[in-house]
Amino acid sequence: MNNTSRDQGLGVLAVLFAALVWGTTGTAATFAPEVGAAAIGAAAMGLGGLLQALRAGRGILRARHDLARNRVLLILGGVAVAVYPLAFYASMRLAGVTIGTVVTIGSAPLLSALIERIFDRTRLSPRWLAGALTGVAGILLLCLAEGGAEVGVTEVGASDTGDAVIAGIGLGLIGGFTYALYSWTARGLMLRGLRSSVAMGATFGIGGLLLMPVLAMTGAPFLTSWGNATVGIYMALVPMFLGYVCFGLGLARIPASLATTISLIEPVVAAILAILVVGERLPPAGWAGVGLVIACLAIVTLPARRRPVRPAAPAATSSGPELR
Repeated sequence: MNNTSRDQGLGVLAVLFAALVWGTTGTAATFAPEVGAAAIGAAAMGLGGLLQALRAGRGILRARHDLARNRVLLILGGVAVAVYPLAFYASMRLAGVTIGTVVTIGSAPLLSALIERIFDRTRLSPRWLAGALTGVAGILLLCLAEGGAEVGVTEVGASDTGDAVIAGIGLGLIGGFTYALYSWTARGLMLRGLRSSVAMGATFGIGGLLLMPVLAMTGAPFLTSWGNATVGIYMALVPMFLGYVCFGLGLARIPASLATTISLIEPVVAAILAILVVGERLPPAGWAGVGLVIACLAIVTLPARRRPVRPAAPAATSSGPELR
């Protein structure tokens, strides 16, 4: 295995680990039901982002001139980081853990590829397209299965529930776009020579600072019980700090569109935890969706078979013209 393949493999593993711990956030949030979605998002991404900035503090200071030269990417990524958790956690509160997660994470690969296509002029391989479509089909099955289960249980207030789900889906699409956007800007900074810890630390530091006023206005419930505080600490340290450190390591080695496609495993983890911990049920169609998402990961991450290289024809010794 050459160095490039090894780096890509490490990138895939790093992003996969990040997606696994991200999949725990929806279930963790259910242990603090009196804490609002804005407070959950601001604490998780805000405190986690500031921790990333502190971790990379010396590197950020040394690279301040390079960061200033790329300030458009940096500010755009920081704003996307601040908007993402507010939209994502509100989506889960309105539409449910599974629907909010699958819409947000499921829309990100296609939106990421669209961003790369528009701004980087990248070409999408048939293999990536097949994997992305398989994953999207899987998350749609998950979403429809979860939605059907909720409709079957809830008869009173069905109109209000439907409106909430629609609003949650809309917020999930905003979350998916901002997730794709900050993934693209962070990788753009890395491709311009900045270390992954610096690019992620600076981007998430700006996002964390922007989220601090939101946390100050909405975070009082975290102080009312140790349970609420524990949820906030876990969300900031594990999924958001450790998870995004690994995500940054992955982005330094693989394209943003591939990274966001691998993260489709997050809704699967969220759905399984919702069944095992929260007590939700997943219909057969939902399990079929889980299978398609796993198939998607196999399609986009497993190494392709290389065609055998034919030996080159011996060079002609004649001084005459070459025949074509």
